[in-house]
Amino acid sequence: MSPEAPRPALQQRVTAAILDGAAQVFVLAGEQASMNQVASVAGVARATVYRYFPNREALLAELLRAAIEDVDARLASARIDEVAPEEAIARVVRALVEIGDRFVLLARERPRSDQEQYERKLVVPVRRLFERAQASGEIRADMPGHRLVESLVGLIVGMLTSAAPLGRDDLSATITSLFLDGARARGPRLP
Repeated sequence: MSPEAPRPALQQRVTAAILDGAAQVFVLAGEQASMNQVASVAGVARATVYRYFPNREALLAELLRAAIEDVDARLASARIDEVAPEEAIARVVRALVEIGDRFVLLARERPRSDQEQYERKLVVPVRRLFERAQASGEIRADMPGHRLVESLVGLIVGMLTSAAPLGRDDLSATITSLFLDGARARGPRLP
């Protein structure tokens, strides 16, 4: 094995640390986030951050690209088209909660991301799930599928950024329950 072999693995670890740190910092500090803060949270020197990402925009672009790829992979892995709608919704929630800060950043920075990718890899599969659930009468049909997607994304982002200290499983269960209790089909209301 040549002495150069470990370098790509090291670069991947450093890149991952920078991206994870940047996601945390950008979610907490927003537009005020600095590359110094990213370096500090990532545990690397500021020069290292700049060596990997020449500026804040390049770092943000890579974060958004990686987040949408993660969404795509996790939703594919969740196989939401193969299970009952309620279970599929729970799987969507778990998948997006697992992405964490990167998902929050993607949802917040959607206008800066590749809109076509965002729609194709997140909105379309989840909207199809909701439309399937509406067709079977499992969730309310008085809201269009794209509004249900926006509502679910907003709920996930809100819960991920709240101060409530819940573990990922508890957080996923809470979000799923809150969403389904509001989305479930109901009979006529009694006076």
